[in-house]
Amino acid sequence: MKFFQHGVWLALSLAAVASKPAAAQEWTRFRGPNGTGISTSTGVPVTWNEPDFRWRVTIPGDSHSQPVIWGDRIFLMTATQAGKERALLCLKKTDGKEMWSRQFSQPTHRPGNKNSGYANGSPVVDREHVIACFVSSEHFWVRSFDHAGNELWSRDLGLFESQHGHGASPIIFENTVIVTNDQDGESFVIALDLKSGKPVWKTPRRGIKGGTAYGTPTLLNRPGSPTELVLSGQGHGLSSLDPRTGAANWEAPLYDKRMVASPVVAGDLVIGSCGQGGGAGNFLTAVKLGGRGDVAKTHAAYTLNKATPYVPTPLYLDGRVYLISDAGIATALDAPSGRVIWSERLGAEFFGSPVIIDGKIYCPSTKGEMLVIATGDAFKLLARNPLGEGSHSSPCVDGGRIYMKTFTHLLCIGGK
Repeated sequence: MKFFQHGVWLALSLAAVASKPAAAQEWTRFRGPNGTGISTSTGVPVTWNEPDFRWRVTIPGDSHSQPVIWGDRIFLMTATQAGKERALLCLKKTDGKEMWSRQFSQPTHRPGNKNSGYANGSPVVDREHVIACFVSSEHFWVRSFDHAGNELWSRDLGLFESQHGHGASPIIFENTVIVTNDQDGESFVIALDLKSGKPVWKTPRRGIKGGTAYGTPTLLNRPGSPTELVLSGQGHGLSSLDPRTGAANWEAPLYDKRMVASPVVAGDLVIGSCGQGGGAGNFLTAVKLGGRGDVAKTHAAYTLNKATPYVPTPLYLDGRVYLISDAGIATALDAPSGRVIWSERLGAEFFGSPVIIDGKIYCPSTKGEMLVIATGDAFKLLARNPLGEGSHSSPCVDGGRIYMKTFTHLLCIGGK
């Protein structure tokens, strides 16, 4: 992989990116704006065929990483040489051509699951930085780069013990990057200074054997209340920390299995789900916001134990929670009560998390289709569109286009 550089062009390009307002950047982290999976884009096609792809490029190696975008650059992780080399790629948004790549040799670990890999997580990007985690059993590297691919800093968080490898993604909050490390071994959440990589705070967590967490946190902003960092993991269930200090606000340890999906704020509730690969005993629980300390007995709102997702993260829009289960059952819930509004089989399986674009749910399947479903009080399947091959990744949405990582390619759909 070649590092693309041409002095004058690169300087002008970086200046153009820096001049873009932050508000114009939509998909800068896993699941887009604050992890909601809700896009503000319009004009994304509902139906297409493979000849309609705007472009499709081969991505070396293997990954399930969701792309992130800033300006004219796409950032994506992958693993080559059977996982012995991990890479952060920068691609040009207009045509998918590689602009630069950074590779790091790293020991492999036993993935433990044929559906997992060595590049499951996504980078996070802002105006000046792109930050990614490169994780093996011996090292948990957090590395920061500028948009030209120059490494700004790196920090090794130590050993990582897990049955299925690593998958959680970092997020940026104010002047810090927050990294979750809920694993089978020594667990913690850490905030690193965005410019230097030095620890700002570090909060221990209860590690549970077989309970490594894969969800990416979300930030909760409620009028009149301080910002909260909401996390999911078997050791603490759904929980909240102060993102500026790491101090604990509340926790709801209600989950007896691994938590893979990320937490979802749904009005005055937070939704979390847990499970296992076989599906037996998987369930979802909603927790009321506003508590302090252990709120498991006081703030559990309802539990759903049928057709709940284990890997895909739910969606919340207009008072409804939308679920896409691994086994392919789509469900709409009334968010405040948990009442099932509708539930239908889709005839596909899913590991990637769905997103909502212009009021429609886009769901990438493991066999290579993008299903599009209407939101609202009645189930309606709008389309089954080809992706060219299967995917375990989640869509990235930017400027009226979908960027989708399949097993061996990255493709762009929509736009003029």
